[in-house]
Amino acid sequence: MKKNKKTSLLLGSLITLIICISPYLLYIHNNIPDDLTEIETFLGTIKGGYYQLAQTYVYFFFSKFVPLFLLIIWFITNKHWWVHAILIPISVYLFQLISVIYDSEEFLDEIEFIYTIPILVIIILILYYLRSKLSIYIQAVDLKKEMDETMGSDF
Repeated sequence: MKKNKKTSLLLGSLITLIICISPYLLYIHNNIPDDLTEIETFLGTIKGGYYQLAQTYVYFFFSKFVPLFLLIIWFITNKHWWVHAILIPISVYLFQLISVIYDSEEFLDEIEFIYTIPILVIIILILYYLRSKLSIYIQAVDLKKEMDETMGSDF
């Protein structure tokens, strides 16, 4: 029981830390010089491509990635019946992120929405798997809270 509580606390703390840090990713493009067309990172080379400047590419990438990331965390950790409605903005942001990465498109955010269906099916399966694994921890925390409230009212 103690190990489960420690794991739950660690997981919750990690998710909270990630959520708190994520808005700073929206400003990461300010650290890139204005005139670079490509930059070297530990992950590889980032090229401006269609956006010409690396700073512009990074700005568009993180402006799509951060909301997508936060929506995925919200979907995975949510316990309410309406959680499936979050899949709609997740699919929209995912497709927009793909259109930023695949920068040969001339018009950002104007690709046919029908192409999102095959991608969405794969992402939904992955998200449901992750949600099913994390739901045990969420239910355990809710059960403990309910038991504490019940035990506290009896005394």
